[in-house]
Amino acid sequence: MTGKGHYQLFETAAGVAGIVWNRHGVACLRLPSPSAAETERSLLRRMPGAMRTEPPAEVSAVIDAAIRYFTGERIDFSDVPVDLGEQSPFFARVYGRVRQLGWGETTTYGAVASDLGVGPEYARDVGQAMATNPVPLIVPCHRVMAAGGKIGGFSAPGGSLSKARMLELEGVGVATPPAQQGFDF
Repeated sequence: MTGKGHYQLFETAAGVAGIVWNRHGVACLRLPSPSAAETERSLLRRMPGAMRTEPPAEVSAVIDAAIRYFTGERIDFSDVPVDLGEQSPFFARVYGRVRQLGWGETTTYGAVASDLGVGPEYARDVGQAMATNPVPLIVPCHRVMAAGGKIGGFSAPGGSLSKARMLELEGVGVATPPAQQGFDF
């Protein structure tokens, strides 16, 4: 597999998700949106030139795991090979730290900064890394919250409501954010 990668769309209980992969691993994961067209547009914006093809067995296994995740099954994505592309060294460290968060385990932007040995002024940079995370769910950015137990932002379809629903799937009780369109499951 060479070039810009390959992609496939798939149905989940929360909507249509998408995945892009290359010979190094999963390069992009699009969390569920209401329509296949929206998911495909988003994938191709992030990974122009990717070609839709049938996934190999290892990517099919990731798709199957994502489908099961959105039904509430406890899934661990920590061993999924990823290709995060070019990242700043700090963002790469953030992704590595967040990837260690297990099912139902949450932290804050500030705590991630502290874990990486930098001051609280880096919490905003952690938030920026989460907002541009190319493989949400595999790097579980939904598990990183704002200070004081607030849900914080979420750049996936449905915004913070989708983040809250993903956390609820994992047994994490959160205050429901203001209504906005999100996953319907």
